Amino acid sequence: MFIDQKRSKFEGVVRAYSAELYRYAYWLCRDRFVAEDLVQETFTRAWQGWSGLRDDRAAKGWLYTILRNEHARLHERKQLAIDPDQELDELMDNSGANAFDAFEMRDMLAALPETYREPLMLQVIGGFGCAEIATMIGITEGAVMTRLTRARQAVRRLIDPKPLTRAKEL
Repeated sequence: MFIDQKRSKFEGVVRAYSAELYRYAYWLCRDRFVAEDLVQETFTRAWQGWSGLRDDRAAKGWLYTILRNEHARLHERKQLAIDPDQELDELMDNSGANAFDAFEMRDMLAALPETYREPLMLQVIGGFGCAEIATMIGITEGAVMTRLTRARQAVRRLIDPKPLTRAKEL
């Protein structure tokens, strides 16, 4: 009976967070198949440690932490596949109609320092609060709030580089 309850709770967590974890994994690696593998490995590791989870409400943050760790492990053992015969001019862009906007936003986010970009993505994509992000990244909640504010300000400056001016009162 206990195993059925454990499995049922875990299946509920999988249904609740799999799409969200996939979006985050895709943002991390920009490859559909790698993202799917990361999410699968995340749930595999989560199942192995499921009995150690004390608070079901902490499952979301715990899963994101596992996913981040799995992504880091992926880069530890990653070998770049380089084709020396491939000409860069021959590569085609098959991204779609709004490719320019997508590239522009990706470039803006890439221009942010990692210390600002990661909390912003965890908040926007993951929907986490400052306290949860602080726990995941290992910094204080105040530092998370500061980084989020600075990240938003930097994105605003990248979108509109003209400095904001105050209207002079007459």
